[in-house]
Amino acid sequence: MSEDFLHRLSSLIPNADHIGQLPKLSNLFSPSLVLPSPTVVSSQVPSLFREPYIFSGYRPVYQKWHCYLLSLFQRHNESLNVWTHLLAAFVLLHRWWADTGTVGYTSTLASLPLWLFFVSSLMYLFLSAAAHLFQSHSEHAHYFLFFMDYVGVAVYQYGCSLGHYFYTSEPAWRDSCFGSRFLPGAAFLGWLSCAGCCFAKCKYRRPYPVGRKLCQLIPATLAYLLDISPVIHRLSTAAWMEDPALPFYALQIISFLLSAIFFSCPIPERYFPGQCDFLGQGHQIFHLFLSMCTLFQLEAFFYDYVRRRDTIVETFGENQLLCAAISFPTLFLCCILTALITMRHKQKHLKGQYKRDN
Repeated sequence: MSEDFLHRLSSLIPNADHIGQLPKLSNLFSPSLVLPSPTVVSSQVPSLFREPYIFSGYRPVYQKWHCYLLSLFQRHNESLNVWTHLLAAFVLLHRWWADTGTVGYTSTLASLPLWLFFVSSLMYLFLSAAAHLFQSHSEHAHYFLFFMDYVGVAVYQYGCSLGHYFYTSEPAWRDSCFGSRFLPGAAFLGWLSCAGCCFAKCKYRRPYPVGRKLCQLIPATLAYLLDISPVIHRLSTAAWMEDPALPFYALQIISFLLSAIFFSCPIPERYFPGQCDFLGQGHQIFHLFLSMCTLFQLEAFFYDYVRRRDTIVETFGENQLLCAAISFPTLFLCCILTALITMRHKQKHLKGQYKRDN
């Protein structure tokens, strides 16, 4: 089991020889083709776009959309925030293609939760990358894109819950009070997480008070504690030597907890102001660990899918699997509606602020 685990773990890491053969994309576009001026310091952008302890590397605001698209190949303080999730999405697609070919994957009801997890993972990765890439366009774009980012995170939380419930959970856990209320609770807390983040983003202005972080973290923490409960039960009761999925579940938890630390605290830039403007920001490290968490989840789910796919429909019933298929887009639509309502309220505020300033 240990050799197989190490082989699977090493397969997640790109070959260094291949990386060295990649062209330097930054050389394909001169700065004049990307943005009309080099990156600017924090005092040259509105306070909304400034990050604590990050003094330079900001892109000029109010430029054309294609400038921000092409800034994907320019060095600025959002570059790694974009590329960490884009590269993670490409690795996820590669692992999906490789693993589905290995296990003889077929599209059945038993594979539905796996599909939903995969879709939710790509959704949060691409929405997050888009938010960090285009948010400097304007105040309106900044709010709208990050509201969509929160939608992606909420949907991803629920996609994880479906995988944990149908592939990870044991009968003893499903018969507990957590198991009987798990899916409705996970859906509600996923929406609450989105609503809390949208509310905090809409209500508070820089410098952000502690209340903003609490509005984000409390619903997300509650959602995570519920979502991870079948994994914790499995890790504490199963025989690790006989279950190849458990090391990946353990790595998933470790990666997520590390990502939560760097999301919650502006470290290490707090201790090195101005030294982490391009490389080493806490948010970049948060992206990295969260991406690793997703990849470890996928590997664990594939192990459990292979082991349980012949009994999933019999264990849970077709109706419950179909309800999961319906609840997933329902949650997505609820989160989209919440984001749009919040955006409409914020748009009125921005218009009022523009009139006062002019």
